[in-house]
Amino acid sequence: MAYLSARATLEGWVSNVKPVGGIVFIEVINSLDLKATTVVVKRSENEELWLRSKELKLGSPVRIRGRIPVKIVSKLGREVHAEEIEVLGEPIDVMPIDPSGKTKALLDTILSYRYVALRLPSQRAIFRVRAKMVSVIRRFFEENEFLEVHTPKICGAGAEGGATLFTLDYFGRQAFLAQSPQLYKQMLMAGVPRVYEITPYFRAEKFSTTRHLNESWGADAEIGFIRGPEDVMRVLENLVVYVIECLRQEAKEELRILGVDLKVPRKPFKRLSYEEAIEIAKSQGIDISYGEDLGTEAEAKIGEAMAEEGYDAYFITLYPWEIKPFYIMRAEGGLSFSFDLDYKGLELASGGQREHRYEELIKNIKDKGLNPKSFVFYTEAFKYGMPPHGGFGLGIDRLLMKVLGMGNIREVVLFPRDRQRLVP
Repeated sequence: MAYLSARATLEGWVSNVKPVGGIVFIEVINSLDLKATTVVVKRSENEELWLRSKELKLGSPVRIRGRIPVKIVSKLGREVHAEEIEVLGEPIDVMPIDPSGKTKALLDTILSYRYVALRLPSQRAIFRVRAKMVSVIRRFFEENEFLEVHTPKICGAGAEGGATLFTLDYFGRQAFLAQSPQLYKQMLMAGVPRVYEITPYFRAEKFSTTRHLNESWGADAEIGFIRGPEDVMRVLENLVVYVIECLRQEAKEELRILGVDLKVPRKPFKRLSYEEAIEIAKSQGIDISYGEDLGTEAEAKIGEAMAEEGYDAYFITLYPWEIKPFYIMRAEGGLSFSFDLDYKGLELASGGQREHRYEELIKNIKDKGLNPKSFVFYTEAFKYGMPPHGGFGLGIDRLLMKVLGMGNIREVVLFPRDRQRLVP
């Protein structure tokens, strides 16, 4: 048989071993590749290697040296004829997940053994898309002259107050895990016009749904010198479209493996007032009153109505100020300059224009039943010339879940943290 002159070295995990007569076919999942490579060992060429290859255990990490044939006959499209096989470790227990992928694993099993599940092409595809998404988000902000920042995750006060804070003992003082970088990114508006952060959120909410986690990741941005919330919505709209366009071009193979036909949402996104959203939900039989948060059912029904109009992505604006955090600027009639971004019936982001006037901000804090003394570290920044500003927090996990058409947010998080799951 004719071979290419170049030798090949293959490192990876054995996912299948199939002896057929005088040949052993070994499938190896290597590097970060989405396809396995077929390794061929022929008895006629090396009987000792052939005998050893038949005994290889599934899951074994190996280093294989050999040559690539001129004509590749493997259905996988990648083939190496082995001259040397070095076993780098052997499993001492039966693998909890079928490395060939022929037997489907339950989600709970995947979450408990994600490190093994990542040998499956479908699992690798999810997290290659996730890595690409984060890279593209960063690229968007850098191209638009935002400064990347890293704010504290151990804080002396919560961004929104309330009971959704994880508390901890900080050398005898009470501290909290950050709900978001909200207060710090606003403080930075006193010296930097545009900032962003790719960051974890920690929320002690007692939810057990397919869209909530107690530790999640988001992309936060804050923009100074705005003329109104529309300036912020345009940036968020452009970001989401940019991400989806890039994934369509740069993650084609991953999307193909996952069976995803990704569509770019129609621009400009629909602007829908909170009052209009409530009316749509009511018309679809949802029991909801003005002033309530939009729940899962209401969001889904609104999403269906928007889809009928040709909108996958849409903003819900002008929420009542009573149901928004203290830092949101008030609008006339008890409303606020706030918005949510929903995509296919799921809230992905919240944002709006912030209150940048010191006295009004102090009043807001008091009106929410909070103590301004607890926020002095934050409000001090508003004494030295704070420009009008606004921003948003976009849930990366939720965006990826919807982009890939997954039914559970845990599918797109390596080691999810919820009320039941603290390990691995």
